[in-house]
Amino acid sequence: MIIDYRYHIASLVAVFIALGIGILIGSALLGNDAIAERQKQLADRLEVQLEELRQKNEAVQAKANSLEIDNNIQKQFEKQVLPPLVAGKLTGKRIAIVETNSYGFRDDLVNTLSMSGATVQSVTTVLNGFDLTGHKDRLIKELGLKITDDKQIVSYLATETARGILTGEKQALLNTLAQADLIKLSGDYGVPIDAVIFIGGSQDKALVKTDVVDYPMIDYFLQQKLPVFGVEETDVTYSYMKDYQKKRVSTVDNVETSPGQLALVMAIAGKPGHYGVKPTAKQLLPPFDTTGGVRSGPTGTGVSGNPRS
Repeated sequence: MIIDYRYHIASLVAVFIALGIGILIGSALLGNDAIAERQKQLADRLEVQLEELRQKNEAVQAKANSLEIDNNIQKQFEKQVLPPLVAGKLTGKRIAIVETNSYGFRDDLVNTLSMSGATVQSVTTVLNGFDLTGHKDRLIKELGLKITDDKQIVSYLATETARGILTGEKQALLNTLAQADLIKLSGDYGVPIDAVIFIGGSQDKALVKTDVVDYPMIDYFLQQKLPVFGVEETDVTYSYMKDYQKKRVSTVDNVETSPGQLALVMAIAGKPGHYGVKPTAKQLLPPFDTTGGVRSGPTGTGVSGNPRS
């Protein structure tokens, strides 16, 4: 963590000025040379400390500038090497994205999937964790629900949304939820897909509803023998990685980065695992062999290519 000494310098300057004023007032009113000399000594020491802090601040700023340059070079390098590393890895794969964090994801994720040869068939965004406030009675009536418990309703909506993504049979339900601003729809529904990416993680604890939103949807797709991949960005306040891993699905916890996107592509290509930079990750990337390919990692496969616990 970079320390900014500017506040310390400002404080010392204020003290220095106060002492200077004190010297002038003390000399004028008391005429006491001893008091004036003592104040001058204190002022001299503070001036020395101020100069030391200035030098430290300059050194820290120089280090920060150097790190920023290094970071920019690293990002440029990653941006240039990512396309050839993912090219053709997912040719012909059709992918559905389900976003349950409500705050969006970066376009470069879709771009990376496209560079790998995959097609993103649909992007479904669950808004505010299917918050039923102001919608419950209408949904019960329009959807003919026989249940009234909020959690049961949300789980039902989650499962049926997943069914609609895959089969296209729930278009009326999806449209009703979209009109109520409970979901956002984009793409083609009811077309064959080969994998599902869940984008989780949250900045708001109230939106963490993996047990009633993510789990029912993940369970549905796994039951249909579709591989599921759970991802999130590095800086989320509330991570979903542990929750996703309980479902034995591959995870990537830094999907906004080039390494994270590469790991996701490799996982979908048949190298399941838990990748990223957080404690829940096992490694940053699948291991590469000496010929530039990717060899199988230590993680085995469970249902539909998902990693074993």
